[in-house]
Amino acid sequence: MANAENIIKFDDFNKVDIRIGRIVKAENFPEARVPSLKLLIDFGELGIKKSSAHITDHYTVENLAGKAVMAVVNFPKKQIANFMSEVLVLGFPDDCGKIILAVPDSDVPIGTRLR
Repeated sequence: MANAENIIKFDDFNKVDIRIGRIVKAENFPEARVPSLKLLIDFGELGIKKSSAHITDHYTVENLAGKAVMAVVNFPKKQIANFMSEVLVLGFPDDCGKIILAVPDSDVPIGTRLR
């Protein structure tokens, strides 16, 4: 619930660039400290970006290819073990704290920005 300390202005929200991408490849990431997958995600005109995601409880490399996902594309790159993550894939914790991906419920053109 929002309180006076965490209210942001709409201009602040607009600074976060959240886009729809399509996972083109997923790989296991055994070098990560927390069980993770390496993702290659196509964002259309933004190109293919890399991400490390802690989503191994609900997803496998076999069931991710072709899946549309939402990601923040304008954070700085982050080194995770021997991998440079370029975007932050978004998700929500289930009742056990395991991440479920934030996905559109209908087809959306790849690269579309959240509004």
